[in-house]
Amino acid sequence: MTVVNRDIYLQKLIRSKHNGMIKVITGVRRCGKSYLLFNLFCEHLKASGVDDEHIIKVDLEDRRNKTLCDPDKLLEYIDSRLTDDGQYYILLDEIQKVDEFEDVLNSYLKMQNVDVYVTGSNSKLLSKDIITEFRARGYEIKVRPLCFREYMSVYQGPSREQALLEYMTYGGLPQTLTMESAEEKEDYLKSLFTSTYIRDIKERYKIVNDADLEELIDVMASSIGGLTNPLKLQNTFKTVKQSSITFDTIKRYLDIMQDAFLIEKSVRYDIKGRKYIDTPAKYYFEDLGLRNARLNFRQIEETHLMENLLYNELRLRGLSVDVGQVVYNYKDEEGKSQRKVLEVDFVCNRGGKRYYIQSALSLPTPEKVEQEQNSLLRIDDNFQKMIIVGGMTPTHINDNGIIIMNIYDFLLNENSLTF
Repeated sequence: MTVVNRDIYLQKLIRSKHNGMIKVITGVRRCGKSYLLFNLFCEHLKASGVDDEHIIKVDLEDRRNKTLCDPDKLLEYIDSRLTDDGQYYILLDEIQKVDEFEDVLNSYLKMQNVDVYVTGSNSKLLSKDIITEFRARGYEIKVRPLCFREYMSVYQGPSREQALLEYMTYGGLPQTLTMESAEEKEDYLKSLFTSTYIRDIKERYKIVNDADLEELIDVMASSIGGLTNPLKLQNTFKTVKQSSITFDTIKRYLDIMQDAFLIEKSVRYDIKGRKYIDTPAKYYFEDLGLRNARLNFRQIEETHLMENLLYNELRLRGLSVDVGQVVYNYKDEEGKSQRKVLEVDFVCNRGGKRYYIQSALSLPTPEKVEQEQNSLLRIDDNFQKMIIVGGMTPTHINDNGIIIMNIYDFLLNENSLTF
């Protein structure tokens, strides 16, 4: 059995113990939420001296627990397990199976000796629901698919280069690590997308005619790393797909895809003007394997996949990530004033720290280096500037003070931003 230690999330759970809030573990389906709670966190509790009688676990997807999907039956069962004044830990998996589950959970908020942890699928328990469902007393811990460090901790292949190729192709859903053949992984991911993710979205939002939704998912999968907006997408559907889908429907579907943890939106930021530009924006997939599965593994463009991979890693590290824009004015050969807009792939912020990062699959020539660093050199502040390069380019600081770092040094060292 392949065991991945999800220490990033386990430590968040440990730090949140006894904080007086309901701990809500969210994330895309099959990313390892249940394993984190019922295996890794339970092992921590037992190692800390908590006995089995004080850990109340209920898997609400288990047919044997069907009666506990009744809120009153669940309350009755949990109450029957609270037999003394000792500290209890209530762990509930797939809480959305219970009607009026928010009332059940709120019933335990004022009990000093009860600490509550739940997982919920994206079909019901979405991040934006937490404030509503638990009246601002829910503490969200978002779990993502395996990052490359976690993936490498159990990878059995020949090299890290091969590992990265497989990771960018099949993504980081833990189940794929138990599969040996490419065909098995591809079938699993394609089936999962249709039978689980699409079904969840249709059921939650009562979408009857889902052809446009599925078409939009395919369009977004094809355009990762590209600037777009609902109006541009509407025009694409009208001219290419001969579809009459409206602006409002596209916007709603994009919001749904974000709520379901399939994609994330990164907005543009004018670095010199110090302001946000709401549209157009970029969208990235939370898992590359799911993205590739939607396209039947036909569009494996390393440049775009690498950019998506880096975005996910930066978000995992707790950074807000925007698309940077640098505007500068110059005179052309005829002396006429010109205005040019350059892009910075990622403007990353956390606390008082900021990082400007470019993604480059390779830097084969001085001209390519100049192209990638051009926007960075026009930013007149002292925050760290970096180009992350695919392949084995040695990590160094160039003559312009820009850090050139190969992708392995970046992904495998969680502190690589503090170069």
